[in-house]
Amino acid sequence: MAMLRMTLQTQLVLRALLEDPAKQRYGLELCELAELPSGTIYPILARLEQAGWVDSVWEDPAVHEEAGRPRRRFYRITRDGAQHAREALARAYRSRKQPLPGWAAALPTADGGAS
Repeated sequence: MAMLRMTLQTQLVLRALLEDPAKQRYGLELCELAELPSGTIYPILARLEQAGWVDSVWEDPAVHEEAGRPRRRFYRITRDGAQHAREALARAYRSRKQPLPGWAAALPTADGGAS
């Protein structure tokens, strides 16, 4: 699994995905959560998927046709991706000497316990 450059925008997307790691979210939903434009979100999602941190699936065509809207692509952070994201975000926070947010509490410590 590849390591990614942790830009502020990438961090915002990862934090949005980590809010509920089991939930599939579509791109415009992630735009709202991360407060970023679609032109920023979609390239980040493509890089995250290429790195193996995120999986995506297209919505069933019948669903969007019935709803009368464009087809959605849903993204979900992978289990390994969530772990790598937590570690990368924790490193980014530590480098800025800020207190770790609540989601970082799930990170394992060197002795195998939670931090």
